[in-house]
Amino acid sequence: MNKDSTEKPNRLFMEKSPYLLQHAHNPVDWYPWGEEAFARAAAEDKPIFLSIGYSTCHWCHVMERESFEDPEIASLLNNYFISIKVDREERPDIDQIYMSACQALTGQGGWPLTIVMGADKRPFFAATYLPKRSRPGLPGLMELLPRLYGLWASDRRRVVKAAGELTDFLQRQTLEDKKAVEKESAIMPSDKLLDRAFNQLAEIYDHDYGGFGQAPKFPSSHRLIFLLRYWKKTNRKEALNMALKTLTVMHRGGIFDQIGYGLHRYSVDRQWLVPHFEKMLYDQAMTALAAMEAYSASGEPEMASFARKICQYILNCLHSPTGGFWSAEDADSEGKEGAFYIWSKTELLNLLGEYEGGLVAEYYDVADKGNFDEGKSILHRPHDDKEFAAARDISSNKLNYILNKAGEILREARNRRVKPFLDDKIITAWNGLSIAALARGAVILDEPAYLAAAEEAVNFITGHMLGERAALWRRYRDGEAAIEAFLEDYAFLAWGLIELYRADGKQINLDLSYRLTGRVIEKFYLQDGNLLFGTTDAAGPDLPVVAEVYDGAHPSAVSVAVMNMLRLGHQLSDPELLQKGELIMQKQQIKLTENPTACTSMLTALEYALRRRTGDLSCTVDGDCGWE
Repeated sequence: MNKDSTEKPNRLFMEKSPYLLQHAHNPVDWYPWGEEAFARAAAEDKPIFLSIGYSTCHWCHVMERESFEDPEIASLLNNYFISIKVDREERPDIDQIYMSACQALTGQGGWPLTIVMGADKRPFFAATYLPKRSRPGLPGLMELLPRLYGLWASDRRRVVKAAGELTDFLQRQTLEDKKAVEKESAIMPSDKLLDRAFNQLAEIYDHDYGGFGQAPKFPSSHRLIFLLRYWKKTNRKEALNMALKTLTVMHRGGIFDQIGYGLHRYSVDRQWLVPHFEKMLYDQAMTALAAMEAYSASGEPEMASFARKICQYILNCLHSPTGGFWSAEDADSEGKEGAFYIWSKTELLNLLGEYEGGLVAEYYDVADKGNFDEGKSILHRPHDDKEFAAARDISSNKLNYILNKAGEILREARNRRVKPFLDDKIITAWNGLSIAALARGAVILDEPAYLAAAEEAVNFITGHMLGERAALWRRYRDGEAAIEAFLEDYAFLAWGLIELYRADGKQINLDLSYRLTGRVIEKFYLQDGNLLFGTTDAAGPDLPVVAEVYDGAHPSAVSVAVMNMLRLGHQLSDPELLQKGELIMQKQQIKLTENPTACTSMLTALEYALRRRTGDLSCTVDGDCGWE
C-alpha cells in the first residue's frame, strides 16, 4: 500500500479497483483476473497463486506489508507461480466460489483469502491470512510456497487428485442443493416457521448487551428487521425489545463512531466496545433501515437519532459529487487500525478545557489508562443521558450543549489527523440499499434532503450504469462503468426504486423497478426454482454459482428479489410475478426450516406473503396499501 514506492508498477496499475491499485507497486508480478494469466500459467505449467481481498480490510493490509512488499516472497511468487489479485467487492462471484473451497478444506473463511490452483481453476490449497514466516499453528509463505510448488512439480498426480476431489465435493454440494429445491413441494410455508425463527433467535439473544451470541458481534440488521415485523404480526413484546435493545447498545457503543457518526464493521467483543474500524456503505444503509423501522414501531426518539446520524454520515462522507455513493472507509490510518478514531484523556482536556474536557471524558468513558491502545480509548456511552446529567446536577439541555460544542471541536481536531483510505468505487447493489434507506428516511424522519440524495443517486446510476433492456453494470469508478452486474445489483436497486416510488410517487421509479425485476427473472431464474448469483463465467463450468438464501453481511439477494416480486406483483396486479416470487420461496423451504435464523430476510418476505394472502397488508394514512 506504499503509494510513494519507486518500485516499477505491475499490471494492476492499469486497473480501476482501489484494492488492486493498492497492490500496483508491489514487487509481486500481479495479474488481474483474466484469460492472460490463465493462458500463461498453462503455457509455463505453473500453479496460480490467487489472493482475494478488499481495500478496507485490516488483515489484507497486514499481509501486504509483511509479504507482498517483501522481495523474498515476491521472488518466490514470480519464479514459481502466476499471481492473481481479485477485489471481492468487484467480483463477489469469484470470491464466493473460492471461499466455499476454503471453508470446505479448512472449516473457516475470511480475508485475505489465499488460494493455490491450476490453470484449470481447480483449487488444491486454501487459507486466509498467512504471515511471511511460520508461527505456531500458522504456516508462513517462506516455507509454504516452496512446499506447494514442490508438490506441483514432483507429485502432480496427488495435486490433481486433491483438486479434483475438492471440485467434486463442491459440485455435489451444489447438485444436492439443486435437487433439494427441485423436490420441494410448491406449498407455502406456514407462520410456524416464523415462530421457529423467533424462538431460535431468542435462545441466542444476549440479554445483557443485545445482539446474538457472544463475540464477535455483527449488526445483523436483517435479523432486527425480521424481529420488528414479527412483533407487528404477533404483538410479542419480546421481539420488539430485542431489536430496540440491540440498536440502543450499538448506538451507544464503540461500534458506532460517536464523533463523526457511521457504523464500524463489527465488534470483536460482546459489549460492542472494540470494533474492526472499517465503515461499509451497506452496513450504514441496513442499520439505518432497521433504526427507522424501530422508530416507527416504538416512537423511541433515540432510534430516530440513530438513523439520522447514519444518514448524515452517508451524505457527509460517502456521497460522491457525481451523485452516487462510495463504498467504504478503511480501518487503518498511519499503519494502525483505529488510529483515526481513538482519544486519550489528556487530548480531551487540552482541547476542551478542564471542566468540559473532564465531563466529556467521563461521558465517553475515557480514563487515564485507556481502553484500547497505548493509553487511548474508543469513545462509547455506557449510560443513559438523562441519568448521567442528573447524577452531575446539570440539565439535559446543558449536557447536550456541551456535547454538541465538544463534538464540533473534536471533529475539527480529528480532521487534522491522517484520514483512513476512502474506497471511492460506486457499487450498484450498495447504492440500491442506500437509496432504499434514504428514501424511507425521507418519509419516516421527514427529511427532504434524504429524498433529494436518493433521487440524485438514481439519476447517476441510470445515466452511467444502466444500459439497454435494463442491463446493469456492477461498478463505476474514474469515468468507467464495468463488470456485468450480479443478482444483488438488480435486486437491491429494484428495492431502492420501490422505496423511492413510495417517497416521491414518480411512476418512472416504479416502472424501472419492475423492469429490473423482470430482468432478474430473464437473466438469473432457473426452472428448478433457484436463482443464479451471476452469469459471468468466473471459474469455468466445473464450479457453478447459485445464489444462496442465507443472509451474510447484507440481506440475501434471493430474498430481496423475492420480496420485490411480491410487492410489485401485489401493487401492479401481476399474478405471474406473485407466483414466481412465492415459488422461489417455497422451493427454499428445506433451508428455511433447517436454519431459519440464517434466512431472516426470506422469512420477512414470507411474513409479507402470508399477510398478503389474508388481506392483512399495512396501509398508510393516505391509503397507500400493500408495501409493508
